[in-house]
Amino acid sequence: MKKFLLIAVMTVAGVAYAAAQPRAIGANLGGSIGFSYQHGFGEANMLDVSVYTPISVGRGQLWGLSGIVTYDWIDPFGATVPWNEKGEWHWYMGVGGAGGVFFSSPSIGYVGAAGHFGIEYDFWFPFQLSLDWRPVIGVALGGGNATFNTGGLYEGITLGVRYKF
Repeated sequence: MKKFLLIAVMTVAGVAYAAAQPRAIGANLGGSIGFSYQHGFGEANMLDVSVYTPISVGRGQLWGLSGIVTYDWIDPFGATVPWNEKGEWHWYMGVGGAGGVFFSSPSIGYVGAAGHFGIEYDFWFPFQLSLDWRPVIGVALGGGNATFNTGGLYEGITLGVRYKF
């Protein structure tokens, strides 16, 4: 009974701690369109999870799905953006991983390391705009060949629109 009570108390405390952290949900628009979820860990860190699908069907791509997960530091090095009138400006940077698959002829998949650099404006109401760059480097696999994926170095610029809760 004591073990059950201890597990129940720890579960409730963990859920309450997770629910008390700031979160944001929204969309990223750029060379692809994506869904974005951010989960804050205090005021200085966040986890960013984004899932994308390509907008265009160029280069033989029919459709695909990719994802990026990064752990970000908010206002790293203690440097803040000085113009905060009604809302707040923040910049962030982080590291993580990425992977995806594009179904074409032949199908192409990739895995790699991801970076995340950006600036955001948090309005005085629960709304956020951001401009991000998510460079990805790694291995691309397709058609029986493995190649170095460099396309993600310059295609990862997006505009983010999120609702904060």
